[in-house]
Amino acid sequence: MNPIAEFVKKSRKEAGLTQEEFAMRSGLGLRFVRDLEQGKETVRMDKVNVALEMFGATAVPERKESK
Repeated sequence: MNPIAEFVKKSRKEAGLTQEEFAMRSGLGLRFVRDLEQGKETVRMDKVNVALEMFGATAVPERKESK
């Protein structure tokens, strides 16, 4: 699982929210929340940041190290 997916899922559970409740409170769709928590790579970054903002966080770009 990717770090953002892990963070959102853990934070949502710590807040005592179901996926449905989180979707309603954040204004995001339930399908998006499920895809995000499953680590789907094609989710929209603007929506990812909406989800992260619910927990006081944002996604920032980072360069990958060359192999």
